[in-house]
Amino acid sequence: MLENISSSADLKELKEDQLKDLCDEIRQELIRTVSENGGHLASNLGIVELTVAIHRVYNTPEDQVVFDVGHQSYVHKLITGRYRQFSTLRAYGGISGFPKRSESIYDCFETGHASTAISAALGLARARDMKKENHQVIAVVGDGALTGGMCYEALNDAGNSRTQLTVILNDNEMSIAPNVGALSSYLTNLRISAGWQSAKKKVRHLSGIPVIGKPLYTVIHRVKKFFKFILLRDKDLGFFETLGFQYFGPIDGHDLKSLEKTLEKARLCQAPCVIHVLTRKGYGYEQAEKRPEAFHGTPPFYIETGDRMNAPSIPSSGHRMANQLAEMARKDNRIVAITAAMPLGTGLDHFAESFPDRLFDVGIAEEHAATMAAGLAAGGMRPYFAVYNSFFQRCYDQMIHDVSMQHLPVVFLLDRSGIGGEDGQTHHGVFDFAALLPIPGMKVLAPCDADELCEMLIWTIQQDGPVAIRYAKDGRLIEQKKNKGISFSFGRWECFSEGKDAALFATGSMVRNALEAGNILRNEGLQVSVYNCSTVKPLDEEALRKEAGRKPIITIEEHMVTGGFGEFVTQRCREMKIKTPVDCIGIPDTFIQHGKHSRLLKDVGLDPEQMAERIRNTIRRITD
Repeated sequence: MLENISSSADLKELKEDQLKDLCDEIRQELIRTVSENGGHLASNLGIVELTVAIHRVYNTPEDQVVFDVGHQSYVHKLITGRYRQFSTLRAYGGISGFPKRSESIYDCFETGHASTAISAALGLARARDMKKENHQVIAVVGDGALTGGMCYEALNDAGNSRTQLTVILNDNEMSIAPNVGALSSYLTNLRISAGWQSAKKKVRHLSGIPVIGKPLYTVIHRVKKFFKFILLRDKDLGFFETLGFQYFGPIDGHDLKSLEKTLEKARLCQAPCVIHVLTRKGYGYEQAEKRPEAFHGTPPFYIETGDRMNAPSIPSSGHRMANQLAEMARKDNRIVAITAAMPLGTGLDHFAESFPDRLFDVGIAEEHAATMAAGLAAGGMRPYFAVYNSFFQRCYDQMIHDVSMQHLPVVFLLDRSGIGGEDGQTHHGVFDFAALLPIPGMKVLAPCDADELCEMLIWTIQQDGPVAIRYAKDGRLIEQKKNKGISFSFGRWECFSEGKDAALFATGSMVRNALEAGNILRNEGLQVSVYNCSTVKPLDEEALRKEAGRKPIITIEEHMVTGGFGEFVTQRCREMKIKTPVDCIGIPDTFIQHGKHSRLLKDVGLDPEQMAERIRNTIRRITD
């Protein structure tokens, strides 16, 4: 049926007995495509019926739907005209794994980081009211996103404003890892009332009994509603109602009939309302139901077993980091680790195996994590906050105000630094240098490989100020470093290869590419020095002065050129009154699409062959 559905109007034409087949077909398509392309599977399998119900009840795209985080929008894409393009999901030039306004009029707002949907939806609702329009605005929010503070700021504002807005709480008891905190406990209490949903179904069957069925059903139904009112209203439903929302639920998120009835009621609300929907992550695919964490964001896999295709033979940098941190923690009981709902993604699940009581999972709350780390440090502990580079953007103020101004020994471990790959522009970690380098007292490091990352970790325990370490996911080692026996030395850049024609100052993940570019040039008769600039702040001024006096300097980074390593080096060279770099190679002033990492590097000119050509042309321009 999917090939004949491209709008909410098409869905409304389907009969009730066709809907189950449609949902089954959607799940088959999800499993098939994600098994080939990778992506977010468990969350999308869990939201199939809810997404279908939303588009059947509401008049989309006139009625606007905002998905929180947005990774669970695959079903939405399948039934809004993108079925024939769905095989290109997350592929270079294909459709995005997140809502994209340029893709469809059904995508009214782009989301890639958690806890933003209610704020965005409230803005859309207020715009509607100011323009005197009358369409509906719906925010679909996972319970994991409700561990983020922005949701409460938006809920407080929306409830106070009395603006018509529908918030659908998709409660599957997980974000990426199982949810934590007081909110999770609160929702667990609300789920207790889900027993009423089961009872309701059983009581409904009574109405089919001849003669006594309907009267018995009526009596029991009234008694049930009375006890639910007495037992649940003040204790469990007060939170949302106190904020000014009308509450519906909990509703079985895999029961289309119940979902549609509830959504129809919610449409009549003139004030903000919350619909609490219970779903199961991975629903309909046994492997994902058993291991929802593993199938949150997955690479390609074999459908029959759920095993990953082409599983990496070496551990990721995050895995290596966590093992090293655990080794350090055995010797120093001050060491603690912090994650914002990402223990598996950052590798800290390995740390937790040894020290479960010394890992703090704060939920999707990076701002809180940074300030809590500052408090831990002020209290005499040594906190290490591991976070995806692109999510680190969310705690910028806390990094400055709470950590750096007090010169506290907090270590920010910025995983997935550089171009992120198939998740696209919301997940590329390419803005951190611009955020970190201007901060007084902040030491900024960028290891060339996982071995150097571990060496840096060992060094951090010896100093007493803030440190940020940015590193790529790739756990491969650089043989030149290993063969030469070079180890990390704070503030010193190591020369991996010597050459007379130019000096390449590369940092982090680009050291490998700079070495490859150097080999290409060497085969053409050009000799370049390649430096591993592992300490980005402070710079190695001795190496700068030495090379600037005898050959042209070129900087290389997997970061935006604006505000990046190259600009930082250039400014310092001016202050030192030495020759500035003749070229700064990095990412130009553009947002990068989604696709394989190697392909995206070519888009921005960071492929070794492209770099070799640019360096060759620069050297020739200078010498001519």
